[in-house]
Amino acid sequence: MSSSSCASPALAASGSQRLDPTLVFTVTFTVMAWASSFPAIRAGLAGFGPAEMAALRFALAGAPAALFLILTRAKLPELGDIWRFLVGGVIFIAGYALLLNFGQRVVPAGPAAFIINTNPIMTAVLAMMILGERFSLTAWLGTALSFAGIGVIALGKGLDVEIGISVLLILGAAFCNAITTVLQKPLFARYKPLHVAAWNMAIGGFVLLPFLPSAIEQAKAAPSVSFWSVVYLAVVPSLIAYGTWAITLSRLPAARASNFQYAVPPMAMLIGFFWLGEVPTIFGLIGGVMALAGVVVVNLKR
Repeated sequence: MSSSSCASPALAASGSQRLDPTLVFTVTFTVMAWASSFPAIRAGLAGFGPAEMAALRFALAGAPAALFLILTRAKLPELGDIWRFLVGGVIFIAGYALLLNFGQRVVPAGPAAFIINTNPIMTAVLAMMILGERFSLTAWLGTALSFAGIGVIALGKGLDVEIGISVLLILGAAFCNAITTVLQKPLFARYKPLHVAAWNMAIGGFVLLPFLPSAIEQAKAAPSVSFWSVVYLAVVPSLIAYGTWAITLSRLPAARASNFQYAVPPMAMLIGFFWLGEVPTIFGLIGGVMALAGVVVVNLKR
């Protein structure tokens, strides 16, 4: 993939080399919103179980998304595309939320964001396997560096069974993100980006419905900060940011779009410090830098 082919979607038409202001906004908003989601999840887990918080979050986001599809008379998925929409709802929404919530019971906001940030590596590997893109020796070395950094993060937390499982759960969430990025990319040629995002949330919310009754019961006793954290997660990182991410994916190649997530972990760590008082450990910082550096190395030529 040449640098010119990557850059062209971000530029305006008519041959002028100026940035697309819509793309700048969608990228910036998505990064800020998703960075804030990690501390918000930690705050929400103080009053909700992981599955219940996911169900309430995407009930609050999925219902308006479904209404949006109805009001805008969204195109129904074609028969050959139904499985791609199911991937978005089941894997990108329900699977991602469940795995990340369970992992963040133990892993703080900043380290969790650094682990999730390995998804551009997974996206690149999947793009190699599915789309035929190259994966060089340098890229494999970057992958090794990134996952070594995750090991350092786990080591800093004590490296017991609970930490190991939590890290694996968050890596699973990163894989949910990566596989959906690649498999749903073709949809943007046939459907509006906001409709794809809305279908994802509506399907994901439906999948999580079995946990909603207990979520409502927990909401009655949850601290106000936990309840409003879940409401925030539903509105900003979900309802709005999944829409801005869909627009970003419609204008950039999958691997290049994922690269903008480099900015999420440092921002998440900063927000976690000011919001939750989570002070990063030296192992967390070193491991986070290694993980981020590995992702950069993998995508140097993208």
